[in-house]
Amino acid sequence: MQRDVIIACDFKSAGDTFRFLDLFRNEARKPFLKIGMELFYAEGPGIVRAIKGQGHKVFLDLKLHDIPNTVKKAMAVLSRLDVDMCNVHAAGTIEMMKAAREGLTRADGTRPLLIAVTQLTSTSEERMREELLIDAPINDTIVHYARNARIAGLDGVVCSPLEAGMVHGACGADFLTVTPGVRFADGDVADQVRVTTPARAREIGSDFIVVGRPITAADDPVAAYRRCLSEFVG
Repeated sequence: MQRDVIIACDFKSAGDTFRFLDLFRNEARKPFLKIGMELFYAEGPGIVRAIKGQGHKVFLDLKLHDIPNTVKKAMAVLSRLDVDMCNVHAAGTIEMMKAAREGLTRADGTRPLLIAVTQLTSTSEERMREELLIDAPINDTIVHYARNARIAGLDGVVCSPLEAGMVHGACGADFLTVTPGVRFADGDVADQVRVTTPARAREIGSDFIVVGRPITAADDPVAAYRRCLSEFVG
């Protein structure tokens, strides 16, 4: 699968989103977009259909985490939106991830890519230990969660780019790594802890990088997007 940059459209409304997307109207390559909780909860499924109607690929980032039957039914609904990628929390167990895949699979056998969140890029080992009572090293936890996702039949995981190589080593080169926590070398890391640059993410082995504020809050978002593509895709 071709390496790509996914822009995180973390906007509060459809108006803000389409004003941003209008900046890219003359781009030959339609950006792959992530729709997260804020925008989806504000605008509902219609925002996904509208963005897909403009020719963009969509990663629907809702991080489902519930009992297996509930997740299965929710995924069956989301599968009708024709998104290209969606996700669950790996902490929901192998059974839940299997149920998610079953719910997402359409009658004709097709489905979007399904990935699992290992640990959020805002999470540190100290927080895992002190707040979540997880004493295993964070890298061991991430690799274990990735292996569980592979067992469940998922296509890959969300992890920081710093762990992409380890995940590929444990789960294979064809197991996707979708990595937020990417910042330009001269940028601000904001609230994320485990971060690196687009160029370094490529070297380590990320398949997709998810980039939000370094593009959406840039003085020239199109130039920032092109820079990401140049550094990550080449």
